[in-house]
Amino acid sequence: MQQLLDELETHIRSRYDIDQDDEDFSTDVHLFDYGFIDSMGATALIAHIEQTYGIQVTPQDLMLHSMNTVREIATFIHSKKAR
Repeated sequence: MQQLLDELETHIRSRYDIDQDDEDFSTDVHLFDYGFIDSMGATALIAHIEQTYGIQVTPQDLMLHSMNTVREIATFIHSKKAR
């Protein structure tokens, strides 16, 4: 799980241009409330998750699973791959 967290954090920092020394960013920060990712970014992130981890993120998944933080996204991916 830690590797998944690290991979996601690295991707999000790189893709959304978040500095390594940004004090507001962590694996538990709300990515949308803090403005790190907007709706267009969310679409790109879902595409990345599907392509990288070989899973499908359905509209039902988005309604049933909280995916607002790096940790929540990693937990979702981990559980989806375990099925």
